[in-house]
Amino acid sequence: MSRELPPLNALRAFEAAARLQSVSRAGEELHVTHGAISRQIRALEEQLGVSLFDKDGRGVKLTDAGVRLRDAASDAFERLRGVCAELRQRQDDAPFVLGCPGSLLARWFIPRLDRLNRELPELRLQLSASEGELDPRRPGVDATLCFASPPWPVDMQVYELGVERIGPVLSPRYASYEQLGSAPAAALLDEPLLHTASRPQAWPQWALAQGLDSHKLQHGQGFEHLYYLLEAAAAGLGVAIAPQMLVADDLAAGRLVAPWGFVETPARLALWVPGRARDGRAQQLARWLERELRG
Repeated sequence: MSRELPPLNALRAFEAAARLQSVSRAGEELHVTHGAISRQIRALEEQLGVSLFDKDGRGVKLTDAGVRLRDAASDAFERLRGVCAELRQRQDDAPFVLGCPGSLLARWFIPRLDRLNRELPELRLQLSASEGELDPRRPGVDATLCFASPPWPVDMQVYELGVERIGPVLSPRYASYEQLGSAPAAALLDEPLLHTASRPQAWPQWALAQGLDSHKLQHGQGFEHLYYLLEAAAAGLGVAIAPQMLVADDLAAGRLVAPWGFVETPARLALWVPGRARDGRAQQLARWLERELRG
């Protein structure tokens, strides 16, 4: 005896027609035509080798076989509806996990975290920091916020939030601040520059945009992560280079200055959402980030 189940669509059509006692009303519930419901029921009867409905005047009534299948199908679909509702509720109650580079998290996101929690309390945001190569597809992460360059992968929903602009920054505490503050950008070719292994392309990109020979750049003290690099610059240890948004608060407070301004790179700040994790909360977060960046 075969234990293979009939097609799910046929069982859904039959269950709705049997529960509502109407083929037409079943079509309305499932958003298909009367004829589509009838065809699914006929296919189900052919596969089972029994009649499920008998004519009853202008309507239909269930046969004994139809009653048995209705009871089984109704119970099964009701249990499925209950379990699916429970799973959706658990998903809604779960925190939204955002992956983010540690430097972006510490220097831009955390100062705004209290405002985000007040304005989007339903998000229940949980942050996951990393300074290595971020994998937006890794399990346990609902979205990743980072700087990256298009084109974007087809299996990700990517919200572009803004262009990346980078530029040299230094502290008024730096020993050469008075001389450099009024000097042209080319003066940095004679300066031992602070740099980071996580952004080796930053200084060459900036030099190219300024029309300078990047091969003449001199690297001074190096740091593993951007966060440490900027702390070193703020402490007056030298000239660093950074995305504008990560030093905006320092510039406003006067901890750092940017005498040569900022130049645009091919990278974009973007929120990456894997297909498995797409839900309304990702879109809410993207809209909040856009407003915050505009502000």
